[in-house]
Amino acid sequence: MLDKIAHYFDFQQRALNLQAYRAEVIGSNIANAETPNYKAVDFDFRQALLQQQENQGRLSLAVTNPQHIASVAGGHADAQLQYRNALQPSLDGNTVDMNVERGAFADNALRYQTTLTFLTKRISGLSNAIQGQGS
Repeated sequence: MLDKIAHYFDFQQRALNLQAYRAEVIGSNIANAETPNYKAVDFDFRQALLQQQENQGRLSLAVTNPQHIASVAGGHADAQLQYRNALQPSLDGNTVDMNVERGAFADNALRYQTTLTFLTKRISGLSNAIQGQGS
């Protein structure tokens, strides 16, 4: 029974995790906007989410010792970081464009909020079903 409920929320959970990771990546780009020779990175959210959906049934390894190698299933391993193309070349080799980063961060924040709204609606729907209330 709990497996079915967990599966019901699985897509939103994966989307939220990837969106949180993308916020970290974009935040790192913004933090390094003045670092010479820093190359801005990002990943294709859609491709990473599709890859995680394909890997959904695979089992992850248990890590019982800090020296063990962590499993790649379920983490951010599906998000392949790629360098961004510089729209305006910089003399110091930095490829961070603050306008692009701000736009990407705002877009990601909006998508994160939207995913949270969908998740809230799903939880509300399950709660209503458990309580026997109609829509």
